[in-house]
Amino acid sequence: MKHSCLLRPCLSTQISVKLVACMIICLVYMEGFQDKIPDGGYGWAIVVGAFSMVFTSYGTSVMQDYYERQIFGDIPNAQLQLSFVGTFALVFANLCGPLAQVLRSVWGTRIVLLIGTFLIAIGLIIAGFSNEIWHLYLTQGILFGTGVSLMYVTIMAVAPQYFDRKRGVALGIVASGSGIGGLVMPFIMTPLNRSLGAGWTFRVVGFICLGFDLLACILVKDRIKPAKERKKLGEIFRIDVLKDKNFCIWALGACVQLLGYFIPYFFLPSYATWAGLSDNDGSSLVAASSAANFVGRIVAGLLADRFGLVNVNSLFLLISGLSTLLIWTFAYDYGSLMAYAVIFGFFCGSYFSLVSPITLKILGMERFPSGLSLVLMTNVVSVFGPNISSAIDGSAGAEPFLAHKLFAGVAFVVSSIIMAWLKFSLDRKIFAKV
Repeated sequence: MKHSCLLRPCLSTQISVKLVACMIICLVYMEGFQDKIPDGGYGWAIVVGAFSMVFTSYGTSVMQDYYERQIFGDIPNAQLQLSFVGTFALVFANLCGPLAQVLRSVWGTRIVLLIGTFLIAIGLIIAGFSNEIWHLYLTQGILFGTGVSLMYVTIMAVAPQYFDRKRGVALGIVASGSGIGGLVMPFIMTPLNRSLGAGWTFRVVGFICLGFDLLACILVKDRIKPAKERKKLGEIFRIDVLKDKNFCIWALGACVQLLGYFIPYFFLPSYATWAGLSDNDGSSLVAASSAANFVGRIVAGLLADRFGLVNVNSLFLLISGLSTLLIWTFAYDYGSLMAYAVIFGFFCGSYFSLVSPITLKILGMERFPSGLSLVLMTNVVSVFGPNISSAIDGSAGAEPFLAHKLFAGVAFVVSSIIMAWLKFSLDRKIFAKV
């Protein structure tokens, strides 16, 4: 009896230890389960919210032609001055990534999205009251561009948290929103222009953007809320990513490929007119290319999940460059131009689907927001691709638009080579999934 009494505390102690051990194991398991990337689930709601934001943030450039013909037609160099409205928007959309990071670290994701939403809406609504070109620089250019940057960079920092194996296709669907926006928004805005005028068109579109962007604010939220702690600026925006060789190669490739991206979309309608086609033919070329671009971005994401992000991007860039050099260079009729528009549109947009996944693959989740901001900042140089090709075309004395064709084609081919360099820097195996 004495021995049995002495054993009871020992047995109870052992049982207690085992229970505590089991609880610890369960907690560790549960924590690991919570941290496991769902690869879908609520992530698809994030995709819907991000798509709605990207969809409404593009396509407003259709207003430039209307202002040029109807409002500022008597101003010398109106076309040149108005072209800087879109340039300002693109510059601020790419430059304000670090600002988005800082604000998100201070106020959180939801507040930054709301700030971006109201900057976009206010920028477009106030643009409707513009009676000077510089008013458009401030509204449609700076306010709108800054709002797009705050929303895009914040959403792109959140969306990858929900996906792993399906990350490429998810972000491809998000990126395809701009292709659909470029296709659909002109068909909304042109009838509004004709019936209500430019002022009310901007106001109506501003409220449309407000509705879609508020949907994004409601749906988009962090899967794992960042800890609220005071951080130094250097810890929020990590410039040390520039010490990563692979990231620098990627940033260079991103800049070069976008140098050629905008040129066909800027000049295909003008080229069609020069070749003797009608205005409607030129518009249909851009519409067909935008539709193909929408499909191509999703396909790029699907293929990237299966064959590797860098591999697919390099292939798509090479086909974009070769189609520009070998088809557009010799295309003078509607059929050949339409073939080029569809092929180029399908392959040229892979960057927009893969910019976030490639940056994340190289840097990891912790340094990803800073890397994405820096890649977007390098894109500021790419905004001037059409201007550079125009300067070359004007001084070359060759056939009109030849410099545009060659410059765009070479930019895509060179960027494809840079992507191949990145692939072998990440993994020297030829058939590696990179």
